[in-house]
Amino acid sequence: MADLDHIDEHILRELSRDGRISNLALAENVGLSPSACLRRVAALEKTGVISGYRAVLNRAALGTGFVAYVTVGLNQHTKNAQEAFERAMAQAPEVRECHNITGQVEYLLRVEAADLPSYKRFHTEVLGTVEQVHAITSYVVMGSPKDERA
Repeated sequence: MADLDHIDEHILRELSRDGRISNLALAENVGLSPSACLRRVAALEKTGVISGYRAVLNRAALGTGFVAYVTVGLNQHTKNAQEAFERAMAQAPEVRECHNITGQVEYLLRVEAADLPSYKRFHTEVLGTVEQVHAITSYVVMGSPKDERA
């Protein structure tokens, strides 16, 4: 675990809000010289605290605005069953996140589709055909008043 001071934490908050902020603006916002700020960002990247940068996509504009969280229970609790399920989900473009969790079921998926009929096709023709799947429960997202991934 990295030792972060209040300036590092401030840099991380600023970059989380805007990963494309210029070094000059970032330095000004956190109260450092541009060269000192650049060194700190480089150190955070080198230690793995910052693991990358990416674009946040507007899924509705791309035609995949339908979102559902799906819990999946497997019919066997073996390493082979988990690995087979994970391979199948890695091949499904609708699955944006796949988390192995504890509790009543083994997996929590974040699924994006164009609309309800597209989701039904995924549910029936993709998820429903994976032999390791025993139980599926869908939770359709009606709104997201807080989403810090965006």
